[in-house]
Amino acid sequence: MTSDVRIESGPVGPVLHPPGGDETVILYVPGSQDGETGPARLAELTGSTVVCCRYRSRFPDALHDVQAGYRYCRRWDSVAVAGEGMGAGLAAALLVQLRDSGAELPGCAVLVSALLDLTMRARSLRLHVSGDSLVRITELRRRVADYAGGAMLTDPYLSPLYANLHGLTPVQLLVGGADPLLDDSLAFAARAARSGVLVDLRVWPEATSLDTAAATAMADFIVTNRVTRARSSRLMAG
Repeated sequence: MTSDVRIESGPVGPVLHPPGGDETVILYVPGSQDGETGPARLAELTGSTVVCCRYRSRFPDALHDVQAGYRYCRRWDSVAVAGEGMGAGLAAALLVQLRDSGAELPGCAVLVSALLDLTMRARSLRLHVSGDSLVRITELRRRVADYAGGAMLTDPYLSPLYANLHGLTPVQLLVGGADPLLDDSLAFAARAARSGVLVDLRVWPEATSLDTAAATAMADFIVTNRVTRARSSRLMAG
């Protein structure tokens, strides 16, 4: 399905070009630095170029790298942001940083199985502590400790769940019902909605269901927001 997507090296990471792509781009912040299969599927479904942003393994260097990735993407007419796991946390932190600095926000953002609270206090982390989930939680705790260094874990650029969320772009959150990070998405969605942010929260009962449906849900959300913004721009211009 993704064989027609062309991949080339870019200054901030791999750049994926779908056949007949238009002047839109998705900045994709992966949870790990391995593979482009998911982003290639997203490029194909949306008809958008996808820039897979590489980032360093420590805060705040990683956020600076994602900021550089966003600046690179601004050469396209329309920008969306997507991320997974720790990459989704970085994508959310990017939104907060852009809002705080008065910079133009992307059209929308999609956060998949997002790590948004690096204090790791979420109740769902304690409920899902067997089998593969236990391995994932142990690995997450190790990565969080290495990533944060000596930074305060409630820093809003480190843990976006603690940020002021007013004025953010529309956000979609996708997560599995048995995901150890479920509560991060639920809490962020609730706080964002109370802050007047347009939120699309979707919870699948199983991780396999999420893996199967996520790309289509992401693409639908990104394309719908792109069309809505284009219509609004035409109405304002008229």
